[in-house]
Amino acid sequence: MGGRPSSPLDKRQQHDLRGQVDALLRNFLPQYRGHLAASILRQISRELGPQELAGCQLLHSKKLPRVREHRGPLTQLWGHPPQWQPIFCVLRGDGRLEWFSHREEYENGGRPLGSTALTGYTILTSQREYLHLLDALCPDSSGDHTQEEPDPLLETPVNFPLFLQHPFRRHLCFSAATGEAQRSWRLALQGGIRLRGTVLQRSQAPAALAFLEAVRLYRQHQGHFGHDDVTLGSDAEVLTTVLMRELLPALRAQTLPRLRGVGRARAWAWTELLDAVHAVVLAGASAGLRAFQPEKDELLAALERTIRPDVDQMMRLRARLAGRLRAQIQGPLESCLHRKVDVHLPRVTQTLLNTVEAALAAVQTLLAQGMDRLSLHLRGKPSGTRLRKEVYSFGEMPWDPELMQICYREAERSRGQLRQLVAPFGFLGLRSLVFGAQDLAQQLMADAVATFLQLADQCLSTALDCNQAAQQLEKVRGRVLKKFQSDSGSAQRRFIRRWQICIFLPFVLSQLEPSCKLELPELEGDVLAVGSPALTIEGIYEDVIRGVLLQRIDRELKKALGASDVSCALDGCSEAPWDQEGADEETEAQRETCSRQPGSYPEVQPLRPLPPPGTLRS
Repeated sequence: MGGRPSSPLDKRQQHDLRGQVDALLRNFLPQYRGHLAASILRQISRELGPQELAGCQLLHSKKLPRVREHRGPLTQLWGHPPQWQPIFCVLRGDGRLEWFSHREEYENGGRPLGSTALTGYTILTSQREYLHLLDALCPDSSGDHTQEEPDPLLETPVNFPLFLQHPFRRHLCFSAATGEAQRSWRLALQGGIRLRGTVLQRSQAPAALAFLEAVRLYRQHQGHFGHDDVTLGSDAEVLTTVLMRELLPALRAQTLPRLRGVGRARAWAWTELLDAVHAVVLAGASAGLRAFQPEKDELLAALERTIRPDVDQMMRLRARLAGRLRAQIQGPLESCLHRKVDVHLPRVTQTLLNTVEAALAAVQTLLAQGMDRLSLHLRGKPSGTRLRKEVYSFGEMPWDPELMQICYREAERSRGQLRQLVAPFGFLGLRSLVFGAQDLAQQLMADAVATFLQLADQCLSTALDCNQAAQQLEKVRGRVLKKFQSDSGSAQRRFIRRWQICIFLPFVLSQLEPSCKLELPELEGDVLAVGSPALTIEGIYEDVIRGVLLQRIDRELKKALGASDVSCALDGCSEAPWDQEGADEETEAQRETCSRQPGSYPEVQPLRPLPPPGTLRS
């Protein structure tokens, strides 16, 4: 579908929407400020606390997360009335999709006909499924289509469609020329959707963590306790989604009955209206957060100066209040966990473990195969040009959507089972969970590739003869696989703990809400006496519940991992709730510490003399 010549919203409606955005920001920003303070306190306490005995073994890849640029001809349904028309599409490395009238327009630097950030979209490759979705958008008028206006989607069957559907934006309808082109575009677009969606989840910056916590608390105060996919996207996109969900019921009630057209034409008109509303809200949220940025920068600097000198006193107070709160709520909390959580914890733990284990096992297989391919090419005495090409291909493995699809598919397999297991707890964030597993697979692949290339380059020299070079490269391969197993084991445990908390913590908080929170005001005076927004009684209350829940999760993880893995079961995973995200992964490669048994690896055969150092750098 194409865009309308003008917005379906008049000036008054746009003004009203901007007012709604301003109201959202007035309510949200105070919570954001408070969570910035709490996030800085958490960061400082970790810096000053006991350091982990074992960090990550792999080097952290310096390449930023991205998608491989993809471009080519497609046809698009657009215009008024909509028609299938040829275009030239380009998927940028930052996950933004652009389309041009023809290839030359793109190559000459012309302006695109249209563009969109892929945040929040879902890809459908079935025309029938997409038409069913359109019918469901306006169920009161989708019964009889015999009297509808001519529908290009029905009159022109599409063999290789790519329908991009969004809950609050205009749908994008494309078609590829072949099944192979459809598949390559689908994989590329899925990578762009995930890249745009997990930008906040991938960040360990205090501001990003504070923002996510502030959104959770804001929605919690509105009665939305269950974790869902509202936090996919940038900060402005997240706030836009929050407000769009609030506005949607009124929009449906007030606007939908007055839309012109019937059936699918009416559904298209509805998506265009939502798109216009979304654009106004997104622009307002972006402007508001940009205006807040200077204040946020000053606030972060001021918090660092004021919290660090008093951190010991604040942590002692926090520990004392946490102890009193734990004693007060222990009875109801233990009862809730025993009756409603404990029975489900083993199956959820095992399903999460199976999901992430399968995805990372696929990564290890691809990694070993990639290293073997390099060895095979080196045995054949390739030319410098050919070798550089193979090294480049190896370095690009994490960003190859076709190759990595093997790993990503494993992360998807348990979606249906997980949906059934977590439904009783109001968890609706399965897309975020799957994206998280896929991000983890991609990051570990990138780290392992970077580690292999650097260690191999360091150990190779023109002074080595064939046997010495072969022995050195064999050691590198074995070291990288050992490091990968160590890091993947730690990453699995962090992943499981994080998502167990996302599944169960909001549910437990909702169950305790009526009774336990009534006792919090009694302790509010002690917190207020500190005079710092970094400590709140509600934050300490949630940390107490999180800590008790993490103890149960850790016990269950030890059972699931087995006795042989208990010694390293929780490395980088302190039971203290402030350390729930695990240790920082950005460390340099180091010797194996507390690593799991590496298992057996295929033998590396002796190689022919190797090229000069510097060749194995991507």
